[in-house]
Amino acid sequence: MQALRQEILPPSGVEFAACLKFTPSTLSDGGTSTSQSGQALFNVVVARSSLLRIFEVREEPAPISSQREDERDRRAAVRKGTEAVEGEVEMDTSGEGFVNMGTVKSTGQNGVPQPATVQKFYLIREHRLHGTVTGMEAIRTIHSLEDKLDRLLVSFKDAKVALLEWSNAIHDVLTVSIHTYERAPQLMTLDSALFRADLRVDPLSRCAALSLPKDALAILPFYQSQAELDLLEQESSQARDVPYSPSFILDLANDVDRRIRNVIDYAFLPGFNNPTIAVLCQYQQTWTGRLKEYKDTVGLFIFTLDLVTNNYPVITAVEGLPYDCFSLTPCSTATGGVVILAGNAIVFVDQSSRRVILPVNGWLQRTSDIPVPSSLTPQEQLRDLQLEGARFTFVDDKTLFIILKDGTVIPVELVLDGKTVSRLSMSDAVARTTMPAVVKRVENEHLFIGSIVGPSVLLKTAHVEEEITEDDTEMSSPPATAVAPVDTMDLDDDEAANGVSNGVTDTVKKRTVVRLSLCDAIPAHGPLSDISFGVARNGDRAVPELVAATGSGELGGFHLFQRDMPTRTKRKLHAIGGGRGMWSLAVRQPVRVSGGTFERPANPFRTGHDSVIISTDANPSPGLSRIATRSSHSDITITTRIPGTTLGAAPFFQGTAILHILYNATNIIRVLEPDGTERQSIKDLDGNTSRPRIKSCSICDPFVLIIREDDTIGLFIGEIERGKIRRKDMSPMGDKSSRYISGCFYTDRSGLFQTFLNEQAPAEAATSTLQGAMNAGSNTQWLILVRPQGVVEIWTLPKLTLAFSTTLLATLDPVVTDSLDPPATSLPQDPLRKPQELDIDQIIIAPLGESQPRPHLVVLLRSGQMAIYEVLANSPPTEPLPTTRSSTLLVKFVKVVSKAFDIQHTEEEQKSVLAEQKRISRLLVPFVTSPASGQTFSGVFFTGDRPSWILSTDKGGVKVFPSGHNVVQAFTTSSLWESKGDFLMYSEEGPSLVEWMPDIQVDGHLPARSVPRTRPYSNVVYDASTSLIVAASSFQNRFASYDEDGNIVWEPDSPNISFPRCECSTLELISPDGWITMDGYEFAPNEFVNCIASVPLETVSTESGMKDFIAVGTTINRGEDLAVKGAVYIFEIVEVVPDPSASIKRWWRLKLLCRDDAKGPVSYLCGMDGYLVSSMGQKIFVRAFDLDERLVGVAFLDVGVYVTSLRAVKNLLVIGDAVKSVWFVAFQEDPYKLVILGKDPHHCCITKADLFFADGHLSIVTCDEEGIVRMYAYDPHDPESKGGQHLLRRTEFHGQTEYRSSLLIARRPKHGDPEIPQARLVCGSVDGSLSTLTYVDEAAFKRLHLLQGQLIRTVQHVAALNPKAFRMVRNEYVSRPLSKGILDGNLLATFEDLPIGRQNEVTRQIGTDRATVLKDWTSLVGAW
Repeated sequence: MQALRQEILPPSGVEFAACLKFTPSTLSDGGTSTSQSGQALFNVVVARSSLLRIFEVREEPAPISSQREDERDRRAAVRKGTEAVEGEVEMDTSGEGFVNMGTVKSTGQNGVPQPATVQKFYLIREHRLHGTVTGMEAIRTIHSLEDKLDRLLVSFKDAKVALLEWSNAIHDVLTVSIHTYERAPQLMTLDSALFRADLRVDPLSRCAALSLPKDALAILPFYQSQAELDLLEQESSQARDVPYSPSFILDLANDVDRRIRNVIDYAFLPGFNNPTIAVLCQYQQTWTGRLKEYKDTVGLFIFTLDLVTNNYPVITAVEGLPYDCFSLTPCSTATGGVVILAGNAIVFVDQSSRRVILPVNGWLQRTSDIPVPSSLTPQEQLRDLQLEGARFTFVDDKTLFIILKDGTVIPVELVLDGKTVSRLSMSDAVARTTMPAVVKRVENEHLFIGSIVGPSVLLKTAHVEEEITEDDTEMSSPPATAVAPVDTMDLDDDEAANGVSNGVTDTVKKRTVVRLSLCDAIPAHGPLSDISFGVARNGDRAVPELVAATGSGELGGFHLFQRDMPTRTKRKLHAIGGGRGMWSLAVRQPVRVSGGTFERPANPFRTGHDSVIISTDANPSPGLSRIATRSSHSDITITTRIPGTTLGAAPFFQGTAILHILYNATNIIRVLEPDGTERQSIKDLDGNTSRPRIKSCSICDPFVLIIREDDTIGLFIGEIERGKIRRKDMSPMGDKSSRYISGCFYTDRSGLFQTFLNEQAPAEAATSTLQGAMNAGSNTQWLILVRPQGVVEIWTLPKLTLAFSTTLLATLDPVVTDSLDPPATSLPQDPLRKPQELDIDQIIIAPLGESQPRPHLVVLLRSGQMAIYEVLANSPPTEPLPTTRSSTLLVKFVKVVSKAFDIQHTEEEQKSVLAEQKRISRLLVPFVTSPASGQTFSGVFFTGDRPSWILSTDKGGVKVFPSGHNVVQAFTTSSLWESKGDFLMYSEEGPSLVEWMPDIQVDGHLPARSVPRTRPYSNVVYDASTSLIVAASSFQNRFASYDEDGNIVWEPDSPNISFPRCECSTLELISPDGWITMDGYEFAPNEFVNCIASVPLETVSTESGMKDFIAVGTTINRGEDLAVKGAVYIFEIVEVVPDPSASIKRWWRLKLLCRDDAKGPVSYLCGMDGYLVSSMGQKIFVRAFDLDERLVGVAFLDVGVYVTSLRAVKNLLVIGDAVKSVWFVAFQEDPYKLVILGKDPHHCCITKADLFFADGHLSIVTCDEEGIVRMYAYDPHDPESKGGQHLLRRTEFHGQTEYRSSLLIARRPKHGDPEIPQARLVCGSVDGSLSTLTYVDEAAFKRLHLLQGQLIRTVQHVAALNPKAFRMVRNEYVSRPLSKGILDGNLLATFEDLPIGRQNEVTRQIGTDRATVLKDWTSLVGAW
């Protein structure tokens, strides 16, 4: 069998981050900032597994009075009596899990308030790499001296380092070089796969280091001055533009010091003439059980790299540090030395080998012989913190922030005695933030905290001086860091700490306060612990929804994913029709003054709601148009009916009239009054004969463009003085009979569209209209036209001059700039030109975005290929313009999204009435919607038989979401019902008013809804019979061991010693309506849930004899001295009488029917033919549910070592084992027995095993703990299978991350057998990615496999990585890798992004064409 594996959700969260000046917009001395308002401060580049994202942090003016409104709303939402008291840490109600630390009022000199600003993240680029990122650092090369920009170093799992820089020409990252160490002798060891390479960079960018197995470092030196390059040029003939010298591998044990073994962490130290490295290592390995023999086994070695003489002298060696040290960070040059984090202490070591230690709990004295300082205060002696999993960074020279694994921020101060550090002082927690994976300090002002289990946050650290009085209670405490409710306060000196100066008590002292405030957050859902499909109700419509248990700790909860953009119908509007088009318009009565009309200028924040709806239908012929308004009681009243089909309508003359384009035997352009009466009508005639019918039009006050079916155009302009329109002269655009296949207007409000005038060209007198004068200043208007040969031209308005011309848009090139060509000619052809597949069918420029919408160009080819380009400012041309052009537009178009739609065209010759009624109009309709207060989205809706929403968000970039309808014939936004979030849509259900479902997040690749629960869930299952969710929540509980008599074996003997913790679970019955927990079941304090399944079992309580029950398997943890036990529970969900005071009509409870103890852990459960299959240690049991009260065993089988997965289809069972790989078993009932059909002869740790079937074929798909996906075949006729005893390993594919939850769903292809669906596998990974495995038929697989090979060889991949090696699995049992059989969806997706010329070239080499390949691809992609 063959399959396609594709990621429908990329990895979530932030594991590595680099904060740097990467893009030119971050330079304060110019560089075109990519925002209309605000300044780009710096870039944050984040990575998780194989996903790399580049963000820009911009400082913008704060939204008007939003703070006051938010505060008012927040206070209204807080229940009376539960408000936070002063000094109490207040959690953020939005459920992101981090603290709302309050807004810091910024004050300038002398207390004058500065304008409030906010810092926000904006996504610039996103890449799915063909490698797993293991480190990221900023570095400055010799080229940084010229452009003042940083470069980015990225390290990968297979010991590669890539140097990336930003290219303005392609508006993307460019690979400068890649350095591979995968063939180094250190990586040839057997356990090298368990090693993770860490990347570090010298503070002065003199070199970078990558850690390798066997205690080695790969050192990559960088040139820092021209003198070094000149010297190199004399010595050798190397190219001058290479910014680095040859790298080398440093074996620490042999080249530096033989005591450096088992490196834990390392870092470069600042302030040295040569690069200097501090290495933390454990020269004698130990663990908790061997502390009597070996303790304090960690050493710190600081040595210098002399890159010229290859000499590496050790300048400091400190041995005897605690065995549980796990991280180090260098101090600033003011103090020198390093700070080391251990599990139970914080250690400061300076260059003279002095150690200063601060214990954080009572375990240090028991696990280490290091002397503890005697000057500990009573408060410090009672402290009990666990530092495992903590991250830390300096916020200034003396203050260190430690962020514990639960997100608590604790300040530690280095207390100086002269210039030496005398002690470490820890204060109380100052805030609670996200759970940290990486912490970066940015330019002394910001902290970036990245998390892999939830949102990543940007915090601002402000140093503020505060006056303190003599009786301040904080002054008497010895620590030099005092705590305000949300601040950390650092005292300037020791005298101020005691409040005494020269023996005289001062009444006023100053101290510096470090204040933390939240700037912005990057959303993330974190790891997917378990997934299940449920049924969600979008209004009246039931849709499948993926319920995922996500996050960890306080950030735990659920995320609900849907395939399509979730919308709900508010009301049906059958009266207005609209099958051929709908337009909802805001028009107002004009004010008449001395013969002229004008409109009173409207307040932009209080714009009026729509007042008129114009709709049109093709039936009855020649069409019918209606004008409707809303009556007083919210009903629609049709005021006017007009025979004919409306082709376009828009407000005109500053919103005081309606411009209406109609076809009724002839084209008519009409100006209507706001009440629908006709003011002016122009018939589109050539002499006395009607011109061909209009096929499309564009209206942009005061201009009108019509394009007829013979590809001629008409241009009209409105004269506001007369309130009428007239034809506009088009002679600058060429011959009157010129042909154009598409066109539109664009009004630029961003200020990006700037023209550069040609000095040599003859100047023309500018003409203007009153309308143009009224709009002058902020907005400019442009006309975009497409000629049949594929030339796209942008013309200025109102004076028609050519400002931009290109042929590259028609071929969907990645970057499009002005070709500086003169106006093209497009005279009529004889015979008449027929539409081509690669013609531009639709083109539009519209703003896309959330808080700062930016212009984007959306182009749709007739073949169904869509491309979305971002409009960016371009630098003026260096060469003079040709004399044929008077100006050029200083913009470039950069492709950000490509998507292929499978679109079928009917024969164009059919012009009958029936064909006209069946015609599907595919249009790009821009819209602006405000689904919630303070939230506005600008986007584009694509109508037709592949309806889609094109949206862009600040942190997610441009996304295309399917709308979920079979066909949408007409679409418009409508605020007729006083809501800015309503849409009018004519779908297969008829005309209706729809809105987005509330609280939908569109930042990700699937529309999602977050349900924060402040606790993590390990398992989730959907019960179809009651539409409820059963989930197991996970807690950490105190654990104690007891002897046979029930006496406690050990308990803490000191307040700073704590009980160990163990996992325990509770079962929750949750209603998806409102996410209310209806009932629960608490297990024993040392019992946790392994698996939950909804299992159909035999029962006497139903007519059919079968019913769904909830089966739960648990583990009972009894400490390390006693064997683990387990249990199986059977629950029934029963309906009970609801509480009359509750608003919920139906209420349910969990009823425990049976508990069956087991001698081992019940690691997995599933149902099979009305029986329950459960594992217990090494055994599999098949049991029947007898009389609804007990489980009776009918069959058992001894299998491997520890069962990790069970999956049954009919009477076939697939068993996954932690050691013995996968078994294939059949169950028979007469007599009862389990028969082994086949098993994998090789050992492998399986995390999940599934049956995968389609078109009469069957495979077994497994995943192991390294993330390798394997496909096995059961074929008794193959001699290699030894009569079927051995499963045949057919395919191996490296998925890089393991998945422990998978779902088998049905897939019905368009042209397949509808009776037997194909299987599709949906897998949720531990890194938050969601992938699918889809069956591919043989013909399509051969084409796509050949295409994959071409893409590997011919496309330049980001960071110069090798996609083939990334997916290849090393197999000791076969001569060649088993790589054929699973296609890489991430790699094949790059084919869609290629320009059409490259697509043709790539497919020609494999003997097919691009249309066939795209059809194969579009039939396979999609979420589920």
